Amino acid sequence: MSLVSIPFVESSADTVLHIAASILLIGSIAAGLFGFWKLHEIPIQKAHKNEHHQVGLITALTWIGFIWHWVWVLAIIIAFLDLEKAILRLRQLWNSSLNENEVEEA
Repeated sequence: MSLVSIPFVESSADTVLHIAASILLIGSIAAGLFGFWKLHEIPIQKAHKNEHHQVGLITALTWIGFIWHWVWVLAIIIAFLDLEKAILRLRQLWNSSLNENEVEEA
């Protein structure tokens, strides 16, 4: 064996290593794509779980989010935020602060 020769070239071990590397590469790409898909499905799953009123909007934003990722962030915010409850809470805070000001003035 010379110093310039490469071990395992054109042998059965070379073929086995190429096949193993190909399987590992395809498996890694498939796992990455599956993980990316499951990550992008989070807003839709959350909307269905909470019976959100804007499921169609969240689904559309999630699909658009595959291209423009900032839209996906918007879908996450809409899916996890119950806007009706948030508005009611803000209204309660506003009314309580107005009532406190009226009590202090009296």
